[in-house]
Amino acid sequence: MGHKVHPYGFRLGVNQDWRAKWYAGKNYVQFLLDDLTLRRVVEHKCVGGAVARVDIERSGDEVYLTLYSARPGILIGRGGQNVEALKSDLESASGDKIRLTIREVEHPELEALLVARSIAGRLEDRIPFRRAMRQAAFRTMQVGAKGIKIMCKGRLGGLEIARVETVRQGQMPLHKLRANIDYGLAEAHTLMGLIGVKVWIYKGDIVPEVKETSATAETSEVSQSA
Repeated sequence: MGHKVHPYGFRLGVNQDWRAKWYAGKNYVQFLLDDLTLRRVVEHKCVGGAVARVDIERSGDEVYLTLYSARPGILIGRGGQNVEALKSDLESASGDKIRLTIREVEHPELEALLVARSIAGRLEDRIPFRRAMRQAAFRTMQVGAKGIKIMCKGRLGGLEIARVETVRQGQMPLHKLRANIDYGLAEAHTLMGLIGVKVWIYKGDIVPEVKETSATAETSEVSQSA
């Protein structure tokens, strides 16, 4: 058995926030299934929109859905037609009133899920896997990432035996809690079968702010004792 921990779940409450914000007593199971349904609808309806993250927040009878996309123009559409169609699909799937918000991702190369999907798409186009992995790692490091790790699993190169290939550049402190690490998983549907693509991106450390009041109190205590 492997000792693998999800980088996002490992840092919840430390430097990562919840992507689903609501409280429920008896309706917990129903809300959870509704969230999974909404995320599934977004995944199927926004294939070309490059959605990096979906945040869900419930307040009363309304559901606030925020999509972070690298191509917001495709999601919005001409005159907002795509947004209205997506909103109607979400409301019909969940049965609740949806408040939909779309926000743009400034640097898609720093989003692990988008990088993984990009590599998976290139593998489906029969691009050599080593070239796809190295080019993706190079672009991510050029944008300003401090480290990246890409792992591909499956029948790489059309071989009969599945194997694992990994590309690492920079630092990847998975054990450090204050490290801001993004993780993404995608699958490439090739003629030889599925190829899994995992991406870890290290964006730096999130250092908590030190309160000035505590520092001044300590200095005053030292001066009084002296």
